[in-house]
Amino acid sequence: MSHILSNKASIVIVVAAVVVVVLPLFLSVVKHKEFSFSRSQQSSVATEKFGEKIQKNPPESKLTELGVRTWPKWGGGPSKFPWEFTATETMFLLDGKVKVYVDGYDESFEIGAGDLVVFPKGMKVTWDVTKAVNKHYSLEK
Repeated sequence: MSHILSNKASIVIVVAAVVVVVLPLFLSVVKHKEFSFSRSQQSSVATEKFGEKIQKNPPESKLTELGVRTWPKWGGGPSKFPWEFTATETMFLLDGKVKVYVDGYDESFEIGAGDLVVFPKGMKVTWDVTKAVNKHYSLEK
């Protein structure tokens, strides 16, 4: 009889050890996956600061829906220049990095490779291209 109790006690100890060790590992993996999912969802949400709209790393389905790959391309090396958007312009940056200063504001924002950006008609900015840019663009008709 004591032999049976000893086996049951051993089983209980093993099960308890598994729960204590495995459960936290499982929960940390699940929590990490939820965090990763939330981060990827957040990255495709458009943000707006000065009137422009920026969507970081939009899904390929969004780019296909817009026909981005059929738009004309523009590219330029590091430089700094003023620009006024005479039409609403949507662009998808393939490469590069630009610091954008909006007229009338002291702050700036950065856009770069993988960003889908919409600048409204009439917006005046200074582009500070810090890394050569290659982009697709579309002008509102």
